[in-house]
Amino acid sequence: MPKTTPAENPSSSPTSSSNDNSFSPADITVKTIKKKKSILPKIFSSKKSCKTSDDVVSESEIDKKLAERRKVFLDDSRLIRKSFSERKSNPRIEGLDLSNFDSTLASVAPVMDRINYRIFVGTWNVGGRNPTNELNLDDFLHVEGSSDIYVIGFQEIVPLNAGNVLVLEDNEPAARWLTLINIALNRINHSSLNSTGDSSPSTKPSKDSSKSNFFQKPNLKLLSKNLRGDSSLVKTCNCCFDSLTLLPETHRPRRIHDNPFQNRYTSSMEEFFSIVPESSAYPGFAEYNLISSKQMVGIFLSIWARKELVPYIGHVRVSSMGTGIMGCLGNKGCTSISMTLHRTSLCFVCSHLASGQKDGDELKRNADVADILKGMQFPKICKNSEKKAPEKIIDHDRVLWFGDLNYRVSLPYEEARLLLEENDWDTLLEKDQLKIERDSGRVFSGWKEGRVMFAPTYKYNQNSDMYAGETTKSKKKRRTPAWCDRILWHGHGIEQLHYARGESRFSDHRPVCAVFSVDVEVRRKISSRFRKGYSSCTAGSRLSDCAPQRHSFYEF
Repeated sequence: MPKTTPAENPSSSPTSSSNDNSFSPADITVKTIKKKKSILPKIFSSKKSCKTSDDVVSESEIDKKLAERRKVFLDDSRLIRKSFSERKSNPRIEGLDLSNFDSTLASVAPVMDRINYRIFVGTWNVGGRNPTNELNLDDFLHVEGSSDIYVIGFQEIVPLNAGNVLVLEDNEPAARWLTLINIALNRINHSSLNSTGDSSPSTKPSKDSSKSNFFQKPNLKLLSKNLRGDSSLVKTCNCCFDSLTLLPETHRPRRIHDNPFQNRYTSSMEEFFSIVPESSAYPGFAEYNLISSKQMVGIFLSIWARKELVPYIGHVRVSSMGTGIMGCLGNKGCTSISMTLHRTSLCFVCSHLASGQKDGDELKRNADVADILKGMQFPKICKNSEKKAPEKIIDHDRVLWFGDLNYRVSLPYEEARLLLEENDWDTLLEKDQLKIERDSGRVFSGWKEGRVMFAPTYKYNQNSDMYAGETTKSKKKRRTPAWCDRILWHGHGIEQLHYARGESRFSDHRPVCAVFSVDVEVRRKISSRFRKGYSSCTAGSRLSDCAPQRHSFYEF
């Protein structure tokens, strides 16, 4: 008869099973689990049956204590809410304004300050005449004191003939105008231009020696580079170097030459500069540096800035657009320069619009303005995602538009002449085409112009204070006196301080200038470590003004 294993014979004893070699560990595990299952119900039932009356009493006391604590907590929460609602009226509790606290602590953003700079803007139609060595721009540029930035625009610096318009523009007059501006701004002795070389005062100079080296046909490109120093750095993005904490003396992102005449140039340029000495008022350096200049046929625009202001100028871009013959040639149109000063974008537009005083000619000028605003575009040079440099004129923060806008006075010559003799400029201005077109919204909608308190600037006889029609018998050559030369602006933060005309007889136009106070946004960087008593909420504000104060919620 075969043997039976312990699993098959449940009546076998543990002793016999332990001695049996066929007993496996798996059988032990199964038995242990069954034994535990049988014991657990007994344990829980015994504990339940052993509960005394004291345990029941203790549980009821615990419930009462929890209820009391819950009541105290609810009363405290009501008191807390009450203290918050009365904190403004209670003089013993400090005010706690948390409206901007979360946003303040979320990011320590740079603070924006504002600085006012004086900007001079001048426009002059010079009638195609080359400047002479007797021409002095001091009276024109130095009005109402000195400015931080000078913006000077010319029209018709060359005759508007077919050669200059269709073939090749002459840039020699532009170089001469640059030199005259540099002499006036940097206080260079103007009398040196009248020197005649080695000829003594007692000796009459010869015909050849009377020609100053000033007229040695200078190269405009080379001269512009020399006057503005390191021009490549001015054109780049300066978004990282616009904080007031970065002073030129401690950290200068671009280097400007101390002497604007220290570069190497050709022998003709050496002769050209040989008669331009250093400034006696500012020896060894130029007070103003050329930022940029641009010529399109007869339109020429240049921008100058104080030397210490140059490191904060960037994104300099130039653009030109012709609106003349066939709607595209450069005998009419505009030249504009865009730049940023600290965190504010500036645009300067020098234009020469369509001429003519017949009825309906003002519509041509309106069309020129519309085409310029729509078609003028500046190249992209900055990839800063925070604030990209604007590409259109109207997209800039501050825009100054000036030039020979050519808007006339809609009156017959005789009637306008009578009003001029009586100095009744207000009645004459009521017929000004630019004012009429602006008021009707057909041109320069949203733009501003200061009050005109000077005589019409066009058209004069050359070297005379008489208007052209006074000595002309032919009615075809008569021109009703008009305010052709104007200065307008667009954007906030611009205040006009001065608006007047010059009295130079060099051209048939009188120059016009204006001085503006321009509000510029500046980013002031805050140190990562707070100085005692200061934070980034506002410039110079105390930390206690924006951070919560510690106090008891239970204080009355």
